[in-house]
Amino acid sequence: MVPVTKPKGWVVLVLRLLALAATASATIVMGLNKETKTFVVATVGTTPIKATFSAKFQHTPAFVFFVIANGLVSFHNLVMISVNLFGKKLDYKGLRLAMIAIFDLLNTVLVSAGVNGAVYMAELGKYGNSHARWNKICDRFKTFCDHGGGAIIASFIGLALMIVISIISIVKLAKSKSNTPLLGEP
Repeated sequence: MVPVTKPKGWVVLVLRLLALAATASATIVMGLNKETKTFVVATVGTTPIKATFSAKFQHTPAFVFFVIANGLVSFHNLVMISVNLFGKKLDYKGLRLAMIAIFDLLNTVLVSAGVNGAVYMAELGKYGNSHARWNKICDRFKTFCDHGGGAIIASFIGLALMIVISIISIVKLAKSKSNTPLLGEP
């Protein structure tokens, strides 16, 4: 049987720093994501008629939610890093571990919802929807789509880290509340 070792405090701190970096990067990249292009929309005689179009994250509610969700999870990780470093005295009747586990899980769900909504819209932007007659835009706004894809990848990395952090938080809470061994040990 493989012995289960308790994660050290610095492991969670490093995971939180990485999750903070990933979600903050996703927030910044998507929040600054904008591309403007001028296209010829018609030709009258020999004179082309041009129009300027912009692709911005604000034009899609799913991308706005993505930015807000990743920003909130970044803030949560920043607060939890501060609590980890300076808040050892803040434990009130053992509620600290429970609150950390609950907030970690809620923020995991939040970043998951944000990134999955953004992935759906990115899929629509890349391939369009012929049934609804929605044209793809990534063939025209390549930089916008590339930056959005990078933000989505960073957010998925943050999601994976938040899942690991949530598992560690729940295991810490379960071990503190019971004296029975975890993971099926006798």
